[in-house]
Amino acid sequence: MVRAYIMVKTAAGKSEALLTETRELPGIDEAHIVAGKYDVIAEAQDDEVYDVMHSVATDIRDLDGVADTRTYICLE
Repeated sequence: MVRAYIMVKTAAGKSEALLTETRELPGIDEAHIVAGKYDVIAEAQDDEVYDVMHSVATDIRDLDGVADTRTYICLE
């Protein structure tokens, strides 16, 4: 099982709407609004690293109001 954390920078005023949409995506275990450089952090889990990178990270990046994403794959 592959776990990843996806940091999401949103357009102004879009964090809450994107949080709701992100939580509904398949493969997302948790998502939270945070303070700092990024606005939302999502935790994803899937069977293969490419599934996480393609389906989950791409799905988030394609949501309306996403300005930038960074995906970090857990190595443990």
